[in-house]
Amino acid sequence: MRRGMELGREETIEIIVTEDMFASFEGEVVHPVYSTVAMTYHMEWVSRKIILPFLEDDEEGMGASVKLNHLAPSTLGSIVTLTATLEGLFDNVVLTKVTASNHNGIIGKGEVKQVILPKKMIAEKLKSASLFPKKKKLI
Repeated sequence: MRRGMELGREETIEIIVTEDMFASFEGEVVHPVYSTVAMTYHMEWVSRKIILPFLEDDEEGMGASVKLNHLAPSTLGSIVTLTATLEGLFDNVVLTKVTASNHNGIIGKGEVKQVILPKKMIAEKLKSASLFPKKKKLI
């Protein structure tokens, strides 16, 4: 990881709530509002922006955990602003606190943990996690 990542560093994204972000299960919309699943995705995304300028060419970040409290709804067409703040940096582990807000105030709070790893190591982990086992040679 390149030097210079400092505690307090912030990144922000703005999204507009669309129908594909609604709370739905098995194709059926349960609530026509910004879902917890979509919020989780956006919290991970804004947290990723914290690490991107500091990754070496042979490194990549992987999400390790997301803790989230979805506090209030946000309806179709509303603008949600998500801000990640670097709260912790321990060796190759990056912790961010994230807030999500709309015109009514804070609608979500969370914490995202990312781990910075060599791309080779990630490739090995993905290879060993493959759903399709390697073919065995028959004698």
